[in-house]
Amino acid sequence: MKRIFLFILTNLAVVFVINITLRILGVDRWLTQAGGINFNALLVMSLVIGFSGSLISLAMSKWSAKRMVGAQVIETPIDPTERWLVDTVRKQAQAAGIGMPEVAIYDAPDVNAFATGWNRNDALVAVSTGLLHSMSRDEAEAVLAHEISHVANGDMVTLALIQGVVNTFVIFFSKLFGYFVDRVLLKNERGPGIGAFAAEIAAQLVLGVLASMIVMWFSRQREFRADAGGANLAGRQKMISALERLKVNHEQTALPEKIAAFGISGGHGFTKLFMTHPPLDERIEALRSGT
Repeated sequence: MKRIFLFILTNLAVVFVINITLRILGVDRWLTQAGGINFNALLVMSLVIGFSGSLISLAMSKWSAKRMVGAQVIETPIDPTERWLVDTVRKQAQAAGIGMPEVAIYDAPDVNAFATGWNRNDALVAVSTGLLHSMSRDEAEAVLAHEISHVANGDMVTLALIQGVVNTFVIFFSKLFGYFVDRVLLKNERGPGIGAFAAEIAAQLVLGVLASMIVMWFSRQREFRADAGGANLAGRQKMISALERLKVNHEQTALPEKIAAFGISGGHGFTKLFMTHPPLDERIEALRSGT
């Protein structure tokens, strides 16, 4: 969950800053001198903003993740737990054919782990103290294998490309909406005004929510593949046991209302569209059935 949430949050911030900067500098020239729309210029500008946001977020993913969760990278293991963590990640990375990731621990009561990074040979794998305290070594090994599989599958790069595409559409259509409000509804003939800007921002918020559903859908599909990869690296039964442990933990601990839609234990109705992970029962069943 943290991997996707941190990436989307950074992406939104970067896109917003780029969009506002271009407007202030007056270089978002997509209107013709006659006041019409230069669709080619608008599309190019939308592509630049959209993919800049996602690619910069990808490049910053390790840096931002470390700072947002306070992850401490293990430079030299100081106790048996840290030594086991580093050794396990190294063994799994070699088996998956990727470079050794940085290994980090962050202080949080929730049972969680995530992997991020712009390159499968330059990644970060971080685990919470809650996971280390609540899971057995076999269960934790399976969770680490799941995260290593995300890295080996290149999920962050694919996520960045998908985010870039949806960003482009959000920027493109939100600017068209702002133009429509400004020229058709407000009858403004002197160039884009505050009404166009306000309408554009509102459209970006609404379309951004719809676009995030696509990103979340992709995230849910990749979880099944990462579970299968984790089963190959650590063992199918270990992976199933880890998911069952997560299920028990999330049933005992209610998620805060503000982040409930991002929970990995399941959802109902509309909230399922915003889940980064499929319900745990579906993931466990997929592993048991070998799908």
